[in-house]
Amino acid sequence: GVSEVQVPIYEGLSDTPLDLPKVSRVSSNDSGGLGVACLQLCKALAKNKVDIEFVLPYSNDYKHDFMKVSSSSKMNFNQLEEHINAYDNVSNWNNHQISVEQNEYENHVKNMVLNEEYDVIHAHDWLTFRAGMIAKQVSGLPLIVHVHSIESDRSGGSHGNPIIRDIERMGLSMADMVIAVSERTKKLIHENYQIPMEKIQVVYNSVDVDELMPLDQDNAYKYLTVMKSNGYKVVTNIGRLTIQKNITGLLFAAKNVVRVMPKTLFLIVGSGEQNNELITLAASLGILKNVIFIGFQRGKNWRDAFAVADLFVMPSVSEPFGITPLEAINYGTPSLISYQSGVSEIFRNCLKVDFWDTDKISDQIIGILQNDGIRETLTINATSELQKFNWDNSSKKLFDLYEKKILEVSL
Repeated sequence: GVSEVQVPIYEGLSDTPLDLPKVSRVSSNDSGGLGVACLQLCKALAKNKVDIEFVLPYSNDYKHDFMKVSSSSKMNFNQLEEHINAYDNVSNWNNHQISVEQNEYENHVKNMVLNEEYDVIHAHDWLTFRAGMIAKQVSGLPLIVHVHSIESDRSGGSHGNPIIRDIERMGLSMADMVIAVSERTKKLIHENYQIPMEKIQVVYNSVDVDELMPLDQDNAYKYLTVMKSNGYKVVTNIGRLTIQKNITGLLFAAKNVVRVMPKTLFLIVGSGEQNNELITLAASLGILKNVIFIGFQRGKNWRDAFAVADLFVMPSVSEPFGITPLEAINYGTPSLISYQSGVSEIFRNCLKVDFWDTDKISDQIIGILQNDGIRETLTINATSELQKFNWDNSSKKLFDLYEKKILEVSL
């Protein structure tokens, strides 16, 4: 789940444009799936001697030794999120503030490419596409747009915001190359915007186990630890509380689970516009005492939410990739995920269901919670599989695509 925007710009050594591509990379936030993906991808690219400038649409004081981070706005992230509600539903769209933010960001990136030398412009998701197009227009550099989600994903399969769809359509059409985070996303880009399939390359997200913070000895959720010692089971979901994430479906499944296994607790970690709606739904289903909403978490509280669980569930309606199941198994917890996720294409040792099949979701949850042997085997196999995932493979493919586009434009 993505909760914010992202925009990097990679600069490299101009005297060796192919060996060390200079990438103007347009993306935003240090939390949420998009932020994590951009940070780790940049770090892996830097290992290939790619010099990176990462441009954010909000003020920050981030310091990284592998890339330069700059800002286009004096607003901090919380102010930006409050002003534009970029990933909330239709009732919370602020199209005027979206336009203001876009103009400010475009001007900043335009000035950058006019005054500095770059080899490639790389824009992440719709909030950076307009800036990427302006940069391409004034510089003639190749534009790569990287799609972590499209508007139909974020709106749960509906049409979504027409302004955002127009920005996506223009950015995808103007791009010299489109990067999708999964085959599912590639297909949706083609179906929604008629972008030729041969123009779209798939570069899967990943997870770097060495980059994930280790657990402490004591879990932060002491109440849940005590309850587990009394025979309770814990099911965790971590993500933004939006229609895309299908927490509504999870709660309907939870009702079935609690009916069969009343000593089951559901830990819901995240924030979003559906928060009050979901609390009300849990109450109306008669399971509020079994569901714990704790809001957005970072650090130890975030890590321990995975570790305290017997099962992690990601039932998304449409998840372009979805890193959280990989993070969950790193902390010793197997996953149940929807087939409608990109990670399901490459992660084998997990349970999979269709997001709409709440009966199957509840059956799978009950089955895994009642069978310690199956859960232990799934955890062991998934932990072993996790070792094959790393960002180096993804960055190597992206590096090769940079070189290809730089060469094509130079001919």
